[in-house]
Amino acid sequence: MTTTYPARPIDPHTLKDLRTADDAGRAPAPFTDTEGGAPLRCCLGRSEPGDRIALVSYAPLRRWAADRGVDPGAYDEQGPVFIHAEECAGPVADAGLPFTHAHRTVRRYSAEGRILGGRLVEEPAGFEQALGEAFDDPAVALVHVRAVEYGCFLYEVRRD
Repeated sequence: MTTTYPARPIDPHTLKDLRTADDAGRAPAPFTDTEGGAPLRCCLGRSEPGDRIALVSYAPLRRWAADRGVDPGAYDEQGPVFIHAEECAGPVADAGLPFTHAHRTVRRYSAEGRILGGRLVEEPAGFEQALGEAFDDPAVALVHVRAVEYGCFLYEVRRD
């Protein structure tokens, strides 16, 4: 799916940090993925059997807000994300929006790090419209795409 709103993986500097200590202060515990299929936030793809991956705690809004000198307050969340245990090549250029095969929540945030609302997206074709609606609101600076089942952060889209 081609998109006007590119998905942003976790940036390489943050990944380097997370591979040392995650956002909960724990050292990662890399393991060999025997089954494959884990949604990787470093390259926005799925793991392959035999990949070395780690499940780490990540606080995406906290990191985004800190870069901008704002305080997300109670909206500061951290949760589990899979990443490659070692540096990877990152996402494939122009790969479109990943992880659109299931219901997702598109959560909107202001430039102050406050939640402005969200929307359930049930079909892959609905992502472009949901993101367009989000960024039609000039108060929206950032969108998180999250899994519905567990609430896990998948990726962000920014108003760049």
